[in-house]
Amino acid sequence: MTATLLKEASPPPAAPADHERKRRARRRARVIALAFVFPALLLLGALVVYPVLFSVGRSFFDASGDRFVGGDNYTEMFRDPATLTAVRNTAIWVVVAPTLLTGLGLVLAVLVEKIRWATAFKLLLFMPMAVSFLAAGIIFRLAYDEDPEKGVLNAAAVSVHDAFKDASSYPNARARDGQGLTKAADGSYGTTAAASPGDTVGLGLVGVRAEDLPGDARPAYPASGRKASADELRGVVYLDFTRGGGGEQGKVDRTESGLPGMKAEAVRDGKSVASATTAADGSFRFQGLDPGSYTVRLPASNFAAPYEGISWLGPALVTPAIIGAYLWIWTGFAMVLIGAGLAALPRDALEAARMDGANEWQIFRRITVPLLAPVLTVVFVTLVINVMKVFDLVYIIAPGPVQEDATVLATQMWLVSFGGGNNQGLGSALGVLLLLLVIPAMVFNVRRFRGSQR
Repeated sequence: MTATLLKEASPPPAAPADHERKRRARRRARVIALAFVFPALLLLGALVVYPVLFSVGRSFFDASGDRFVGGDNYTEMFRDPATLTAVRNTAIWVVVAPTLLTGLGLVLAVLVEKIRWATAFKLLLFMPMAVSFLAAGIIFRLAYDEDPEKGVLNAAAVSVHDAFKDASSYPNARARDGQGLTKAADGSYGTTAAASPGDTVGLGLVGVRAEDLPGDARPAYPASGRKASADELRGVVYLDFTRGGGGEQGKVDRTESGLPGMKAEAVRDGKSVASATTAADGSFRFQGLDPGSYTVRLPASNFAAPYEGISWLGPALVTPAIIGAYLWIWTGFAMVLIGAGLAALPRDALEAARMDGANEWQIFRRITVPLLAPVLTVVFVTLVINVMKVFDLVYIIAPGPVQEDATVLATQMWLVSFGGGNNQGLGSALGVLLLLLVIPAMVFNVRRFRGSQR
């Protein structure tokens, strides 16, 4: 009786037609999904998978691509000094740029919360992200120019330097041979004949263009005839050149100009005992001198070349200079991402810490940073991936003579393959090396994203 009731209560078995209908529906859904995914898979295969596989295969052939060389390209890669420089510079980029960017982004994100115009400040810092690397490279190439008339950074450096140290007005001035002045090893000029108190000496120089003379320069002829008293030594520094020709070398002619602003020293027994600065007519005088013989010296500072700033794009500073340009572009990106994580922090923990008497530095170090650790890690790893691929800034900012000093793996790969090396086998090996270096960071980031979604 019970078995009969259970048999009647159980549902009838599904008809074969229902199973077939469901199977067809699932098959149709798969086909539709594949149809939508196929264009993306096709592009992924054409733009990513095929180039990777081709590069791996090409790295085992010679420059022409006709002869199989096995691992020779990988061996040559680590014997090439330029490649070793690229690896070293890439390591510097990976360590320095993401660390500075993450730190700057964190500090700015915290500070922006304290200011009134936070949105406008974020906008200003994020604006460089809208500038292409090509345009940013051109901007910083001009900013780093060694000519202070063009490079804004060197113009600022020269202005600061000249504010604390006077520049020479006569960097090209020099004395004629055999005209009573000899040049010392330190660049100074001294009289060949000894002078005594009561004498007047003339120090003629050439190499100064008339248009470069100071505006207050006056003729030196009147000063050359002044008599010195018994305890003073007089002299005149003048431009030993007469416009239109004529005149006599080694003597002050009527139309020759004095050289104002030059420092002169009276030297006795190798020591400077008196100093003076020339007036508008080039005249100077040393008073209160003891009897004896003296040498009149024009110190090397009178002829020092003008300060022209810092060689930003020289071999020593080119990599830090390019990293500086990269920081300008990406600081806003790091700040915005970290700021988003900062906005999601539980405010009750911060308020509780303040109630317990913690100051802002303690809150930042012990609460804010630990809670932001996942966000900081993602930002740091993302920037590591990005700096490994940096190419545009290095190629554009670094001048040709220092291109090898600034090269990274991406630029070295291009230079070896297409920039004159024409060795695509070695270039492909460099590309494979770059891929192997990027993959661990990419895997780490993907796992981070999946963990945060869970």
